Amino acid sequence: MEKRKLKWLTWGIVAFMVLAVGVILSGTLRRTSHITLPEAESSAGQDSERPDSADDTLTVIEVVPSTVQAAIETLARPESYRRTVTIEQLWNGGSGSYEVTVTVNGPWTRTDRTMPDGRARHTITGSETVYVWYNNEKNVYSGPVGGVSADVEQSIPTYEDILELPAEQIAAADYRTVSDVHCIYVETAEDEAGYVLRYWVSVDTGLLVMAEKLENGSTVYRMAALTADQTTATEGSFTLPDGSSVLE
Repeated sequence: MEKRKLKWLTWGIVAFMVLAVGVILSGTLRRTSHITLPEAESSAGQDSERPDSADDTLTVIEVVPSTVQAAIETLARPESYRRTVTIEQLWNGGSGSYEVTVTVNGPWTRTDRTMPDGRARHTITGSETVYVWYNNEKNVYSGPVGGVSADVEQSIPTYEDILELPAEQIAAADYRTVSDVHCIYVETAEDEAGYVLRYWVSVDTGLLVMAEKLENGSTVYRMAALTADQTTATEGSFTLPDGSSVLE
């Protein structure tokens, strides 16, 4: 009888220790910082929800026109990535499309695009300087960036401009999924010229993955780049025709 009591006591102590360890581990495991998509039944119109404690790293933001700028502000583009951007331009009775290969390393962005005349246009754009050359030519134009930003070279809108918009110019905003990519969607109100912009920004990469421009209700521009390779770009991608690298 004494042995049986001792056996049950031993198992009770073991069970208590397992339970205690589980409680300790559950308190120490924390999730990394990111935006969490709200449940489908979440009510609209809520303001940004932030943790009560500064130690909490989980941020949940309900995306509506009044809060979408706060949501976009939490995102950041990767330091290094490669992707292919497909651009489509539409007009009355026709359309055309082309692709731009984009490679990013820190402040430098390289684009490679085949022009309508068959020439390959290469650009490397930094924060202050842009380099442009065609095909395998040795002659390279270099000059101040000015209005020729990396986004302009990619033929994509700069979605961070959303942060500068007056709230009344944002007509719609929510979370949407495009080909399994979770996005923040933003749509601007029609401007005086009849244009509307639509943006889909990935909550995982912080990159613009789709965009549309409408003129008087008809789509005149569309871009898509749903995937991105975030491995570090090689130095060779940022080598000029003379053999020098802009990364040096």
